[in-house]
Amino acid sequence: MEVLLQTLIAGLLLGGLYALIGLGMTLIMGVMKIINLAHGELMMVGMYVAYVLFSAFHIDPYLSIIVVAPLLFLLGIVFQKYLINPVLRVEAILPENQVILTVGIGMVLANVATIIFSSNYQSTPVSYATTAWYLTDFWKGAPLELSLSLPWSVSFVFAIFITTGLWFFLSKTDTGKSIRATAQDYDAALLMGVNVKKMRVVTFGLGSALVGSAGCLFIPIYYLYPDLGGQFTLIAFVITILGGLGSTIGAIIGGIILGVFESLTATYLGMGWAPVGRFAIFILALIFIPGGIVSLFKKRRLAR
Repeated sequence: MEVLLQTLIAGLLLGGLYALIGLGMTLIMGVMKIINLAHGELMMVGMYVAYVLFSAFHIDPYLSIIVVAPLLFLLGIVFQKYLINPVLRVEAILPENQVILTVGIGMVLANVATIIFSSNYQSTPVSYATTAWYLTDFWKGAPLELSLSLPWSVSFVFAIFITTGLWFFLSKTDTGKSIRATAQDYDAALLMGVNVKKMRVVTFGLGSALVGSAGCLFIPIYYLYPDLGGQFTLIAFVITILGGLGSTIGAIIGGIILGVFESLTATYLGMGWAPVGRFAIFILALIFIPGGIVSLFKKRRLAR
């Protein structure tokens, strides 16, 4: 029982970080209707910025979010405005050209990182990297002695704050409401006077900032290398399909489900089976809930 609870808690912490990664891709897909296959590479850029700030200025990776998020936001705007937008305006034989472009952007970012930092593994050896806290430290009469990694816990708390800030932005601000309107119905938003071109640019920047922030939360835990991005692009894509295309709530639920599933797979089958479990849940989602988890809630509402 103790092992199961420990595994579920670890999966929940991992799922919270996965959800933050998935939110960025979901926003971009919902508004622009394209799959950003450079998503993981943008996260890798954020991680390298945090690594440089730590190595050169001894800035804690969590504090580096203050620098990384705006920087990735600007980088996303540049990519959207000067690379993706021109491709979207051209009517080509292949409508997937914009997706192919994001693959190229990802390859360029990975190769630039290799040239600058080499392909060696890098890390930020923070003092609390191997620190753990125990449930009994806060609850003396706890029936189980559960231990939690301090970096995972702090990253999870930061992910909650960032996700809450995103919810507030999308729900309470005019720009956020315009982004939601563009995602729900492009033509209707255009008729209502929403500057949909601007919303697309802002959304790509926002998605890049989110995944860059996720990189800052992962770097105290993960080793960093230039080809790291592909792994997280796949994770973000699985979460987006699992939660439902363009659904922020679905991305949060999908990220938590994937994190718990991977944690259970790694504990009871072995670490090497975690990626297999990821593919398995992806295939099962495509077969049984192709509309994502959110589609199940919509069906229930219609049934009522």
